[in-house]
Amino acid sequence: MLLNQIERWKQTFVSGCLLLMVLCITWFLGLGTPQAIAGMNQDTFDGNIFALYGGNGSLVPPRVEFEDSLKRDQATLLVFYLDDSRDCKQYASVVSQLQAYYGRIVDFVPLSVDQIIFDSSKDTTKAAYYYKGKVPQTVLFNPQGQVVFEATGNVPFERVDDALRDLFDFPPRENTQPRVPRAVNELNTELAPN
Repeated sequence: MLLNQIERWKQTFVSGCLLLMVLCITWFLGLGTPQAIAGMNQDTFDGNIFALYGGNGSLVPPRVEFEDSLKRDQATLLVFYLDDSRDCKQYASVVSQLQAYYGRIVDFVPLSVDQIIFDSSKDTTKAAYYYKGKVPQTVLFNPQGQVVFEATGNVPFERVDDALRDLFDFPPRENTQPRVPRAVNELNTELAPN
């Protein structure tokens, strides 16, 4: 019985050594684990785009549900997005920058289109009512729940900022040039510059 157990241990040890040797050879030859095929300019799923490309993982999930936000006496910025859209990945940093300026006076509600339940009702308290079929889509509501700005695509920071400034009667920006993106680490565009 002891000899049988020793024989099984030997077989297990030899099998483990062979497996380890095969793994080492494939790693050495570059045949091991494939490289990640993802990035800001690709329509692939990488994870939470606001954490990866906007430098702000606190946006998802939103602090306030859309329906609850409309009931508050506060403006709401609704952003429809997809995690596997290159346009949404690029727009994530704009949303993050806007939240840095207006996060205390505006409810930011990013919603993944994949999670929206579409129905045929015309209920204006549901986010699906405002979705136009393209991402990213930005909809700004005043504190009374009325749409005051709507745009699809990668809207420049300045356009949304102007709409927010108009909404709150903030003075216009003076002599500002359009924002020029700086060279940054692709995975975290806000926190890790090259």
